[in-house]
Amino acid sequence: MSRAADSIRRGLEEALDYAKGTAPRNKYRVHVPASVDVRAMRRKLGMTQQVFATRFGFSINTLRHWEQGERAPQGPARAYLLVIARAPDAVQRALRIA
Repeated sequence: MSRAADSIRRGLEEALDYAKGTAPRNKYRVHVPASVDVRAMRRKLGMTQQVFATRFGFSINTLRHWEQGERAPQGPARAYLLVIARAPDAVQRALRIA
């Protein structure tokens, strides 16, 4: 097997282990940015504040505070917003099923 093919195979095996939750925890890190521009994200999705808040389960007041800079999303909320920014359709499908 070529080096490239072997590297690809190893990468796929690692990805499967990670997806199954069997990968070593100390091998992978999750990066959550220190700040999120919620207004820019919402506008990029073409949603009003009301639609964004309702669709993703946020309080409209919380969303407004974030957008006006009065508060900032913390830990899990920042991570959730990052997922929304990267895969909004998947999040919406998952929430509809739930």
